[in-house]
Amino acid sequence: MRLIRGLHNINQFTADFAKGSVITIGNFDGVHLGHQRVLAQVKQQAEALGLPSVAMVFEPFPIEYFRPEQAPVRLMNLREKAHALAGVGIDYLLCVSFNRSFAVLTAIDFVDQVLHKQLHAKHLVIGDDFKFGYQRQGDFAFLRQRGVQMGFSVSAMPTFNLDGARVSSTRVRQVLAKPDLSEVARLMGQGFRFEGRVIHGQKLGRTLGFPTLNLNPKRLQMPVNGVFAVSVAGLADQPWPGVANIGLRPTVQGQRPSIEVHLFDWKKMVYGAHVEVRLEAFIRPEMTFSGLPALQAQIVQDAEQARALLTHSYHSNFEKP
Repeated sequence: MRLIRGLHNINQFTADFAKGSVITIGNFDGVHLGHQRVLAQVKQQAEALGLPSVAMVFEPFPIEYFRPEQAPVRLMNLREKAHALAGVGIDYLLCVSFNRSFAVLTAIDFVDQVLHKQLHAKHLVIGDDFKFGYQRQGDFAFLRQRGVQMGFSVSAMPTFNLDGARVSSTRVRQVLAKPDLSEVARLMGQGFRFEGRVIHGQKLGRTLGFPTLNLNPKRLQMPVNGVFAVSVAGLADQPWPGVANIGLRPTVQGQRPSIEVHLFDWKKMVYGAHVEVRLEAFIRPEMTFSGLPALQAQIVQDAEQARALLTHSYHSNFEKP
């Protein structure tokens, strides 16, 4: 999959879109089952027409631009989203800067300048409640009308329901807040996970007897907090078991969200490695302790519980590096 950062960079791919493209537009936060149905339709249409598939997303999200105080916590950062979109077979990810100039772009100018002139759209797949353009002037009916004039077709994907309720990013967030990891996996089609590069931390874990991998989640808020049994992919031939603290680390006055993972029986230094942390089981919420001795005692209990949980899951056979 190719990443295009900003509308101004589409011109570098003029030849790729010369015959046209099949496009979908949205935030795609979480890339859950509802999103996956839309993306599968995009891929199917693109293959039928022999054209590239394009997913258009925004940074920041429109609600983060207009009403940041009301913006929901993100399920994925941009890199995680790109990985998920590549996994379902999308050819191009177009990341549009949602700034003042884009926010005031009218619906008709968006269709004419971006969809028609730059991407040479031949077919669009959108959600049935899709709105776009300045003051949300554009909708499905507008797109169909404009498409007749400009030579592209439009299909709207109906809401995807599971157990009688709409599968949405909001629903995933609500389930994560419990957290019910098995239900999240059912809504997303896979277990919840974070990606990130291993960075240098305060190295406090070493002094407590539990060295950790530190990841910068590139978020201002986390969609889930607490201590979890985890498996980490990207370091060995198979995911490696461990225990993770996700949150602000209140006992040591943490200021920004972090992911700290203690890998069981792991000895290698892996700074700079890009890993995927998969949440396997919830152990407890994040807590404030009276001091480091109390924190250390709790970490021992957390690690023992995580080992037990993972031993009874499919991560029961690991070879030491």
